Amino acid sequence: MNSLIYSVVAVIAGVAVSEVQGVYEMSGGFAGGISEVLSGKKNLAKGIKVEINDKTTKIDVNIIVEYGTRIPDVAFEIQNKVKKAVETMTGLNVVEVNVHVQGVNTDNTMQEKKEEIQK
Repeated sequence: MNSLIYSVVAVIAGVAVSEVQGVYEMSGGFAGGISEVLSGKKNLAKGIKVEINDKTTKIDVNIIVEYGTRIPDVAFEIQNKVKKAVETMTGLNVVEVNVHVQGVNTDNTMQEKKEEIQK
């Protein structure tokens, strides 16, 4: 299969994930972070792995969630949005959308608590 289709599916999935409230950012690991910094561009496919077989498509999504969000709800919404977007735009049969939570962002929460204490 053409590598372009993998990239297209990954970008479609990345855009769908970015629309889900509670997702702090995609987690692409160290190499993904370095390439994003060096290029100066946001990589919409960061943290997305696509596997396409003859009749099925499997997608793995790696995310960091915002502190205080219900992780099962965020994961469920990601699964639904990614499946719908990819199937609608490509016609591929998505049989799996696996969401892997790599971490929880607490930076904003800690900063807000510090500001409250200082008041």
